Amino acid sequence: MQGKRVLLIVSGGIAAIKIPEVIRSIRKLGGSVRCVLTKGGEQFVTPLSLAALSEDKVYTDLFSLTDESEMGHIKLSRDADVLMVAPASADILAKLAAGLANDLASTVLLATDKPVICVPSMNVRMWEHMATQANVQTLEARGVTFIGPVEGDMACGEYGMGRMVEPAEIIQGLKAFFYDTPRPLCGRHAIVTSGPTFEPIDPVRYIANRSSGKQGHAIAAALSDLGCRTTLITGPTNLADPVGCDVIQIETAHEMLAATEAALPADIAVFAAAVADWRTSGEAQEKIKKQPGATPPSLNMVENPDILKTVSASGNSRPTLIVGFAAETNDVLTNASEKRARKECDWIVANDVSPETGTFSGDNNTVHLITDGAVEDWPRMTKTDVAKQLAGRIAHYFEAAE
Repeated sequence: MQGKRVLLIVSGGIAAIKIPEVIRSIRKLGGSVRCVLTKGGEQFVTPLSLAALSEDKVYTDLFSLTDESEMGHIKLSRDADVLMVAPASADILAKLAAGLANDLASTVLLATDKPVICVPSMNVRMWEHMATQANVQTLEARGVTFIGPVEGDMACGEYGMGRMVEPAEIIQGLKAFFYDTPRPLCGRHAIVTSGPTFEPIDPVRYIANRSSGKQGHAIAAALSDLGCRTTLITGPTNLADPVGCDVIQIETAHEMLAATEAALPADIAVFAAAVADWRTSGEAQEKIKKQPGATPPSLNMVENPDILKTVSASGNSRPTLIVGFAAETNDVLTNASEKRARKECDWIVANDVSPETGTFSGDNNTVHLITDGAVEDWPRMTKTDVAKQLAGRIAHYFEAAE
């Protein structure tokens, strides 16, 4: 989206509170955003907040003497690469379908010669009403693109279709609109785990693995770039959330397992996290004090849940393709192959994490992809390139299965 210009029309609805995150994400990807805010939209977000995030003026008034002296509504409608209405209320969809132009938003939409994307948000009864459905069919026939809605809980207390999709899915839709490259994983869902887990000893100490999360985060981003709806479940890292992914932050192995099971069903699961194998049998509620002359306290260790094996054996909810990671310091291929059989996963990515390789803290990785009866030795490359190659292999797997 580098250099792309989005005219974002924000109409009324509680879902408007999610729009600041959409603006941040577009700008992270290198795009620019200019906002038109309706009177209804102003009840949920302010012009000042949108202006601060977009670093551009926010337009609200059709009859602004300054703007309309230069036919501002025409200029707004033609300057952007795409017009996106989010949230798109039933009212603004009706105006767009009928060709009404009684405020700035509807006038801009009628005056544009650029593509239009609508992200609906409304009560389930409003969405299902035959008038709204007729308007949607009319707009789709005219080439308007829709992102969502989805089923979910609503602010009114009801549940059903009409909930606006999350910001990550809006970004996915925008990326799909702008990308010229194929997006072979569109319509699929992936779960990726990343980073370490922290297993508390007491309020200030914990057990963890040496993992930066760089490889797992890169895999999540690569799958997202191929059109996959991606849920990233990550332990503590210093990394920014990948744009376009749903990110769930956890600390412990138990929390990672619970988040993974809650994110199912999925087509793909990539377990790149460095999960601590053990935890203490009970977390001390106060800091364990060092006593002069006393022997160090003993820690009673118990095994953590095996997330990879649990999901691999999850029956009907098992993802179609499960990819594990084996971080080894010796006999890499032998240990990784044994792990693949033991965990009952489909593929395993093996890598040497001996201190001299710099894998855990560095930006490069040398991996071997072990599948059913085959081993692929990949050359040393950046973790971003490893992620892209793995995502490409995953996409090929599903294309071959169709």
